Amino acid sequence: MPQSADKVLDHSKLFHEPEYKDMLANKKATYECGHTAETIHQIGDWTKSWEYREKNLAREAVTINPAKACQPVGAVFAAQGYEGTLPFVHGSQGCVAYYRSHLSRHFKEPSAAVSSSMTEDAAVFGGLTNMVEGLANSYALYKPKMIAVSTTCMAEVIGDDLNSFIIQAKEKGSVPEDFPVPFAHTPAFVGSHVDGYDNAQKGFLDLFWEGAERKAGDSINIIPGFDGYAVANNREIKRMLDMMGVGFTILGDVSEVYDTPSDGTYRMYAGGTTLEDAKASINAKATISMQEWCSPKTMEVVEKVGQETAVFNYPMGVSATDSFLMKVSELTGKAIPDALKLERGRLVDAMADSQAYLHGKTFAIFGDPDFVLGMAKFVMEMGGEPSHCLATNGSKKWAKQMQAVLDASPFGAKAQVWAGKDLWHMRSLLATEPTDFLIGSSYGKYLERDTGIPLIRLTFPIFDRHHHHRFPTWGYQGGLTVLVKILDAIFLKADQDAGTLGETDMSFDLTR
Repeated sequence: MPQSADKVLDHSKLFHEPEYKDMLANKKATYECGHTAETIHQIGDWTKSWEYREKNLAREAVTINPAKACQPVGAVFAAQGYEGTLPFVHGSQGCVAYYRSHLSRHFKEPSAAVSSSMTEDAAVFGGLTNMVEGLANSYALYKPKMIAVSTTCMAEVIGDDLNSFIIQAKEKGSVPEDFPVPFAHTPAFVGSHVDGYDNAQKGFLDLFWEGAERKAGDSINIIPGFDGYAVANNREIKRMLDMMGVGFTILGDVSEVYDTPSDGTYRMYAGGTTLEDAKASINAKATISMQEWCSPKTMEVVEKVGQETAVFNYPMGVSATDSFLMKVSELTGKAIPDALKLERGRLVDAMADSQAYLHGKTFAIFGDPDFVLGMAKFVMEMGGEPSHCLATNGSKKWAKQMQAVLDASPFGAKAQVWAGKDLWHMRSLLATEPTDFLIGSSYGKYLERDTGIPLIRLTFPIFDRHHHHRFPTWGYQGGLTVLVKILDAIFLKADQDAGTLGETDMSFDLTR
């Protein structure tokens, strides 16, 4: 073998060694039907044709590479935004390992969550025993201030009743009677991570606000939504509100738990919204959701207690940040300070400086409904043209909202909206109606390799690049981050296209 204890090869080099090349060649000959390279290329080319596109878009029986995760991922993420809270997923260990790894690989931080470890017997007889023992062990071992329960497919298919199970677990002494155990049913076989986030946030407010009498004050609540850039975006929202002198509570602030320092101390419960602040949030004058499609059920709870509400769609860029700040000013009576107006002007100036390179560039955008809406708005604001706007977890109602946004700008005239479609659909779209760039998550890198269209990573999950989430995408400062990322991709493509000495390098410019 090519490696030993004294010579350990990285996997990218290891699999180029002769032994592995032979092994993979034998596997291909044995298990892949022995098609010739010519046949494979012929079929591959056909799958990029208009004929195949029509068959692909008509597909109903199967989903291939959806641009979404399942509900419990969103519930675990939401739970980690509260002080001392341990996410507890009622289901199998394997499922919960996926949720932890999915979040950890994006944020490059540990993502603590426990499982009730349901197996075959629980699938037949129910998971009450697992809940009783699991809550007791979690409370004793990890000493949380709150345990937030959600579910996986197994628990939902057999119909386990979380409310009843939690009551019985408390009666059996698993946790004290007054210990907070909010819950949310999050079946992984329907909806997506944004629904799981919403269900979990609703569960928190149901618990915190139950039986409380509201005494309206002047502060506001912010619900960030499921956001892979939450570390930086939550901090950016707090910075802007502090500059305005606004009193606020962020409901579910994950910015500390997903950005802990390396100083020799492990912080399982870093930061988060305090339970006292979460309870007091019923007294806020208003609640603002930064992502409409992440919070419909939660906002219903807010409206029922009499708070004013406002919803946004991933406020990215000039006009979206303007709308957010003006709404905050309207609700609180606080003026937007000159310092923020200067930040706005700097973003406008940066966009104007680069407008010649942005104008007319076409983009395919995929991701969560709010992200696609916000990203498309900002692309058009910069003079770019969205061509394909795809959200696997987007509904028909979202598609109408998306179309209205596109119709409001001349740069959206040629755009097409694809609700409920997956990334294999996107492959057909890019093969038949290519764009200049693709904006989405790391899963778009396979589309980049297959179609040659450069990928700009700007949403969750980002697995193959590091630390993007530490820089904001919301607000005027966030707009600069996004602008620079897009421009870097444009200039890199220009350099690559002009990279052949003496043939294509006439515009291989040093100054742009």
